[in-house]
Amino acid sequence: MTLKYIAAGLLMLISFDSSKDLAFEAYTQDIPGTAVSFGMVPIPAGSFRMGSDLDEDSKPIHEVEIDAFWMGTHEVTWDSFEMFLDKNYELAISEGPLGEVVDGLSRPSIPYLDMTFGMGKENKPAIGMTQYGAIQYCYWLYLKTGIFYRLPTEAEWEYAARAGTETKYFYGDDPSQLADYAWIKENSGESTHPIGKKKPNPWGLYDIYGNVLEWTSDQYDPEFYANSPKENPMNPASKLYPRVVRGGSYDSSPEEINSAKRFVSTADWKRIDPQIPKSQWWFPEAPFLGMRLVRPFTPPSEQEILAYYRAKPITDY
Repeated sequence: MTLKYIAAGLLMLISFDSSKDLAFEAYTQDIPGTAVSFGMVPIPAGSFRMGSDLDEDSKPIHEVEIDAFWMGTHEVTWDSFEMFLDKNYELAISEGPLGEVVDGLSRPSIPYLDMTFGMGKENKPAIGMTQYGAIQYCYWLYLKTGIFYRLPTEAEWEYAARAGTETKYFYGDDPSQLADYAWIKENSGESTHPIGKKKPNPWGLYDIYGNVLEWTSDQYDPEFYANSPKENPMNPASKLYPRVVRGGSYDSSPEEINSAKRFVSTADWKRIDPQIPKSQWWFPEAPFLGMRLVRPFTPPSEQEILAYYRAKPITDY
């Protein structure tokens, strides 16, 4: 594991899966053997009022407590996802052999169509992966770095997006200002854009609105908020559809986006997939869907980590 600290101010020392004391501050994660890296920022523990009165499925507003974690400064880009997707590409840009464990990892089927949909890859968010595919990318990262990365829960995502605010957007309530912070329908040209070109939220998260929708861990249930636990709530996915995605995309209008807005996955995103059963890796009609990483403050046990990564995909007929 290689970490380069990029933020000043020591907050505390904690032990992680590397068995070394690390400061709870922003850092850059290098992917060993390559020139590829990505940024992570600390999200402090705290409580917030989750939900809103703007949408029926975002009610009731309820108090939630969240443990500390790191979150990716940006959405996962093709620069790193391509290495997971294509072992030959990973070999071509790596300084040495992949290692037996990484080499034996199950990888996505190579897409039968251009998964960028003509929008390009350089420094742009990776798109179209299923939730299973997103989790397996995290597994690949774990094998490369020894660090447990995963998808955020729905509550973690909203907490991080709000960054201590209770307004519609983290900057206030005015939708006319959203284009300063997000690639949305009115300014995107119907395309994804390179990460980090818009203003970040107060906790250093770029493109948390717009550009691409972002996976969470949770099953979508319009009634979940009424029965949600107070501490670190999550609704584990037990069926394939629908699951929660957040943040809006380049194809969303300002009226469709806010910190509490819940979007859902749908089988329609696989409509043109010719395979039976349909691919466990790709949504061939979801060019607006991507992912952002989380690293928990306190990592789970090795057994829990492997259970998360090795959960079997649900067959999609």
